Amino acid sequence: MSHSHQNKDTLVCGTGLFAIALAKEISARPECGYRIVGLVAENEDTPECDDYPLLGNLDQLQDIIAKIKPARIIVCLSQKRHQLPVYHLIEAKVCGSIMVENGEEVYERLTGKIAIEALTPNSIIFTEDFKISKASIHASRLMSLLFSSVGMLILAPVFLIIPLVIKIDSKGPVFFIQERVGINGKKFNLFKFRTMHPSEGKTSEWAGDNVSRITRVGNILRKFRLDELPQFINVLKGDMNIVGPRPHPASNYEMFVLVSRNTPVCGWHIPYYSLRCIVRPGITGWAQVKYQYANNLHEEMEKLCFDLYYVKHYSLWLDICILFETIKVVLKGHSVEDSKQHLPGLDYEVKPVTKNVYPVLVQSKKADFPARKNINSTVPMHKV
Repeated sequence: MSHSHQNKDTLVCGTGLFAIALAKEISARPECGYRIVGLVAENEDTPECDDYPLLGNLDQLQDIIAKIKPARIIVCLSQKRHQLPVYHLIEAKVCGSIMVENGEEVYERLTGKIAIEALTPNSIIFTEDFKISKASIHASRLMSLLFSSVGMLILAPVFLIIPLVIKIDSKGPVFFIQERVGINGKKFNLFKFRTMHPSEGKTSEWAGDNVSRITRVGNILRKFRLDELPQFINVLKGDMNIVGPRPHPASNYEMFVLVSRNTPVCGWHIPYYSLRCIVRPGITGWAQVKYQYANNLHEEMEKLCFDLYYVKHYSLWLDICILFETIKVVLKGHSVEDSKQHLPGLDYEVKPVTKNVYPVLVQSKKADFPARKNINSTVPMHKV
């Protein structure tokens, strides 16, 4: 955030769920220089907002600007094409030297995640975003192969010691092997060092539901991410990269596709999970260094927003930054019980204070969701 705009009054155009969520994110960061002076309603029927003053509606925008004299206007309208007060915003920017910003861009800059409730097909199709270059793909793949090869050589003694300690500590196999979903929905077997006592019956996929099963050695391995080391093999096999969205269990695949298609309130049914799957999954990722362990579907959808941010800004430089952030996590130690939003961003502090504002469908059973065809497959985008 530029220092020239520190401590400047900010006017938010919009009173929808996304506008309120963004206003709360801004209010949580006084150091960023935004100070919300009020909201402008999209129409006259908008109810009062308890958290922020409602200054009027869009028809009164010119008078509101003249009275408030804001330094910045953030546009968060639900239907921009039909409601955008073009003339008043142009006049404010050109004649009044007022900064006019897009709400989705501000939200991304502050939180480090995509607001899928405000995402539209136009923001994907008609922009340079979500366009992954072949150079970035090859560079990321080369880095992954080099990192995995060198890592396995340097950590060879660790690969010998950990299996022995696991066998001494508890009964069961050394490795935990689980079917996961990779690039373009392709399934593969993911390798990890076993950190839990084996279970005879079916268990929950959420980490928080299995804390009681974690072994003494497993707790240490998970805290310093050492249980993930066997995934170097997955990287060398081509299943994964070092950095990317974490691969979900194949058993939850259909459910994630269904929920991600039905969560937004914008009215668009975008194949969000397909966007997530256009890159190889990773051992670590943007969501892993910016968020916590997901212990329910709502938190998984929250992580999806971070994953989409990663895909949108996919680059070798971002991968390198994530690697450095991951090293910090490993050195600090980070367990399931104390997982929180825990790391600063690259250029700013990323600390989401609001959940995404889609309807809470995630607590419902599968039968409660609206029927939709082809829920068990994503739309292949392109080979990566």
